[in-house]
Amino acid sequence: MNPIVRNPVLVLALSLVVLWLSVRIGVSFRKRRRSLEENEPEDFGIIMAAILTLLGLIIGFSFSMAITRYDQRKNLEEAEANAIGTEYIRADLLPAADAARVRALLRKYLDQRVLFYETRDDRPLGQIDAATTQLETDLWSAVLAPAATQPTSLVALAVLGMNDVLNSRGATQAAWWNRIPSAAWGLMVAIAVCCNLLIGYGARRGEARTTLHLVLALIVSISFYLIADIDSPRGGIVRVHPQNLVSLSQSLPAL
Repeated sequence: MNPIVRNPVLVLALSLVVLWLSVRIGVSFRKRRRSLEENEPEDFGIIMAAILTLLGLIIGFSFSMAITRYDQRKNLEEAEANAIGTEYIRADLLPAADAARVRALLRKYLDQRVLFYETRDDRPLGQIDAATTQLETDLWSAVLAPAATQPTSLVALAVLGMNDVLNSRGATQAAWWNRIPSAAWGLMVAIAVCCNLLIGYGARRGEARTTLHLVLALIVSISFYLIADIDSPRGGIVRVHPQNLVSLSQSLPAL
């Protein structure tokens, strides 16, 4: 299911078709059945209200999960910018030659981090990750050499700052991998299908051919689309833009 939920538009189209078909299946079952017993409509209404409430709660919880992950990605982008900017300033604590090398590498590293956020296609990510990993190795070597020759407290601050830079990337990557579980999606879809089956089953004969049954299917499909959009770091419209990283990149020459 993961490849599907990475494309919010596909989630919208598939869920709308599946839920609409569920309504029509429920209508067909209702036509084949005899008339309802005396107390059956009341029991049916109770069951329908309960399952609709459950569907609403699950959609609400899933939406909350998606928003939490989106906010986490935004906060970590800000943390990355702060870590890189701080280390750029702390480079003054290193010898002049090492400081110049660290700053040059940090600029290149910053460019790669901006590309990571702005790239929508998964194919260039391999090259971006490889370049970023190589830059991380070079950055660590750039601060490790002066730390070995001059193990002072001031140089140690530069080393700690570089450690924060490297750790911030790992935290960001973990947040981008953290998505709504497939089991949660399966549960939402299953309950939504049951709801639409019951709506079709409980429809009166005069209403069975109308398009009113499409309303719930459309609303639930839009809800699924919104959840998938917010939960998809690259495939959705709602995305985390590297505003802090871009602002830092523009201000680096002035630091």
